[in-house]
Amino acid sequence: MIEEKKFNNSNKRPRILIAPLDWGLGHATRCIPIIYELINQQCEVIIIADKNNYFLLKTEFPEAVFLRYKGYEIRFSRSKRFFFLTIFFQLPKILLSIFKERKWIKKIVNEYSIDSVISDNRFGMYSKIIPSIYITHQLLIKTGNIFTDYIAQKIHYYFINKYTTCWVPDSRKNGLAGALSHPDILPPNVIYLGPLSRFFLIDNNETIYEVLISISGPEPQRTIFENKILMQLKTSQKKVLLIRGLPSEKKVLKSFNSVRIENHLPAKELNVLMQQSRIIISRSGYTTVMDLATLRKKAILIPTPGQTEQEYLAKYLFQKQYFFSMEQKDFFIEDALKKVNSFDFKPFENTNDYKRPIQEFVLSLKSANFASSKT
Repeated sequence: MIEEKKFNNSNKRPRILIAPLDWGLGHATRCIPIIYELINQQCEVIIIADKNNYFLLKTEFPEAVFLRYKGYEIRFSRSKRFFFLTIFFQLPKILLSIFKERKWIKKIVNEYSIDSVISDNRFGMYSKIIPSIYITHQLLIKTGNIFTDYIAQKIHYYFINKYTTCWVPDSRKNGLAGALSHPDILPPNVIYLGPLSRFFLIDNNETIYEVLISISGPEPQRTIFENKILMQLKTSQKKVLLIRGLPSEKKVLKSFNSVRIENHLPAKELNVLMQQSRIIISRSGYTTVMDLATLRKKAILIPTPGQTEQEYLAKYLFQKQYFFSMEQKDFFIEDALKKVNSFDFKPFENTNDYKRPIQEFVLSLKSANFASSKT
């Protein structure tokens, strides 16, 4: 369903589609700095999103044009043991979704005179007649098995090679994603952006909250983790901010003790509050990791059970001493906060150079006669 009316690109500004995956909120949130930079470069941005991604991005960009189009809507297992098996049985559904979005994007590109498409991990959101960018940090997909790792990478590279360019949101060397973004063999179209974050450092921050807890990710594990947290906080006297990661939720849980509860916060407000918190507790999703590194915050990472990517990142970043980590089954807030006090955190040097490749990309669109080149 199209929310906004079509418009003519009479001022000849590049018109760019942004399409993030609907696997949690991370793919949408890491598109935020890209969208801001595209707007700064005088591009017209059209955002493809639905459900939570739509509500999150609509909050950040209320004046933007949105096309409502559903995501892959993958179901996840409550059990870590059956995580990948549950996804495996949904492969026919995922492939059908990719086929449908291929047909849909072809129609939209022609109908809206689109000049480029930027897809964050959506396999079918590319066009053969205009520059198409694919964003991923998982050039190596961790499945828990070497053989299936190889198969998953081959499939992923097949789709990556359908795109003009693959943007990897990590540093070329000493990256945050470790082996995930630095496999032995790279696709030929890879450009390293550097870490992406919607956040920035601010000065003169006083500490307001002892702990900020950010709960995110797909269901049912989001709710399982939230319930565990809420149960433990009932006896805590610490000043805590709990953010549930539910931008479309209308019902707000009642705050208690010294615990403030929010369903969701806009990026600007969250940026300040994270820096006004002594310690962050969150999932080890890669977008969250990039945000934490940008803000140089001490954090406890709790990987989503069964998500081998998050489990790998939590272990890798713990070994690098960038962040502390624990498994969800072993997590107790008071115990974790005691342990983190004696943890020797190492700073991550973030160059934040993602704007340069985006600027070069926009310049290439403007220098080509994009308005008259499409057929």
